[in-house]
Amino acid sequence: MSQINTAKLKASNRRAGRKIGGTVAIFLFLLVLGAFMLFPIYLALVMSVKPVEELFIFPPKLYVLRPTLDNYRDLFAAMHRNRVPFSRYVFNSVAVTVSVTVLQVLFASMAAFVLAKCRFPGSRIINSIIVISLLYQSNVIYIMQYIVMAKLHLIDDPLALILPSVASPLGLFLMRQSMAQMPDSMIEAAKVDGAGLFRICWQIVIPNQKPALMTLIIFAFQGAWNIQSGSLVFQEQYKTLTTAASQVAASGMARAGVASAVSVFILVPPVIVFTLAQRHVIETMAHSGIKE
Repeated sequence: MSQINTAKLKASNRRAGRKIGGTVAIFLFLLVLGAFMLFPIYLALVMSVKPVEELFIFPPKLYVLRPTLDNYRDLFAAMHRNRVPFSRYVFNSVAVTVSVTVLQVLFASMAAFVLAKCRFPGSRIINSIIVISLLYQSNVIYIMQYIVMAKLHLIDDPLALILPSVASPLGLFLMRQSMAQMPDSMIEAAKVDGAGLFRICWQIVIPNQKPALMTLIIFAFQGAWNIQSGSLVFQEQYKTLTTAASQVAASGMARAGVASAVSVFILVPPVIVFTLAQRHVIETMAHSGIKE
């Protein structure tokens, strides 16, 4: 009997050892993967606080010898010397980003509800077109967008930055896939109670799509914040902060440190939004769910 217990104990210890070893291997793999993802952010931060003489050292160093904030001071000083005040660029970027994010969420949610839960002729063809459109980048249809904006007399107008970004195939596909998993029985029960499609969409379906909505907000905000207005808007008072900062950074090799400061400056708002929204995504996916 003692021999049997000893054998069972050894087998249990071997299983526990393999389990611990697998956990350690997964932890090390994720640690290395996370380091690779954080390395570009670390490099941008280091380059932004390097003085000019350290930026051109070869081979380049991954650390800074004499950190300085001169690059950030030069960035703000150069932007304040423009004809348009710095606050105007900030207002333009915030207005465009908020408008694109809100409109994209509204249109993607309503269109996704119709495509996921309403049956009508041609719905499958439209869904197939949405999937195919995911293969194309915005550069493919840029010329057509410019022609449409010119025909609508929206060139050199802030709406030229907002309207093309409202329709997002990725956001629509994301919301449609999320809404398609919702049980049809809940919608049928709401119809029996006399609720219309608009009420079902906003009071039943949308409140249960928080993970998809938070993910869509992250993508929409990031894309809208990085919109470059140089090819559609030429008046300085309508340009976004990212465009103005890029213009300052593209002034020559002497502004190499300023270019690094620009990348960090542009990186901060999307990181803040991602950090805030990610918590809600994980929390909702962990504690909510709808089953038949």
